[in-house]
Formats: sequence, structure tokens, C-alpha cells
Amino acid sequence: MTAERHTLSLVLNSHVDALDYVQVVCDQLCAAARLNEDELHWVGVAVRESVINAMRHGNRFDPAKHVHVQFAFVPADAPTHFEVSVQDEGEGFDPEEIADPLSPENLLKSSGRGIFFMRNFMDDVELRRRPEGGMEVLMRKRLAAG
Repeated sequence: MTAERHTLSLVLNSHVDALDYVQVVCDQLCAAARLNEDELHWVGVAVRESVINAMRHGNRFDPAKHVHVQFAFVPADAPTHFEVSVQDEGEGFDPEEIADPLSPENLLKSSGRGIFFMRNFMDDVELRRRPEGGMEVLMRKRLAAG
């Protein structure tokens, strides 16, 4: 992420009760960014999926571990993108090993669609290991001009 931005940072316990709070914050920021109703909904789905993945798969619901969420408008003076960074404190994983949820053998599995949703609902998604441990999911949504 670039240095010039308006940023809101949250540090959450690894408990699903925090999801509603994240959703309210995300919805308010999406409305401020003038996303339409459909975009607001799908960005919210992507953010929720990312946060629940960080809690469940990253931190394994360990109460001693946190999920860090940053919302940013980039650049600050005339935003063209809405960025969301979600970081966990877990062991991390290799993004290349993620199973394709559309493969016939995975269609009936109850998990494995979160990253698929993120990639389809946001304009850009990066998955990377953090040097200090854990993973970061960085998602970007282009904003309409004006």
C-alpha cells in the first residue's frame, strides 16, 4: 500500500462476534466511497470471507492471536481505490496450494470458496506471507471517478 492514504485500522480478537463490527465499518466506508448497492454488498462479502479465514485458518480461533484489518482510500487527496488489508498471526500457507472450488471433486465441500469469492468480487487480490509470520490478504476495489 502507498504512503498517502486515509486509513482506518482495526485489531480484532479471533472470535466470530467481531464479524458484525467489521461488516458495519466496511459498509460505512463503502458508502462513503460511493459504491453502488451491489458493489457494497460484494465488497462486504469479500471482507467478511477474508476476516473469517484469518480467524479460522490463520489464527485457528486462538484467543491470544489477533486479526489486523486496515481500510484505506488511496491516494488520500483524490481516491481511485479502496484497499482492505487483512492480516493474521498464524503459520501462513502457500497460496499455490489452494484447491479450485470449481473442480468437480470440490463442488460439494463446505469450505474453500472464500478466496474464490474475494478474487471475483474485488478488482485485485494479493495473498502473501508476512515476514513476521502469518498471512496478509490485500484487496483493492477501483472507485468511480469523481
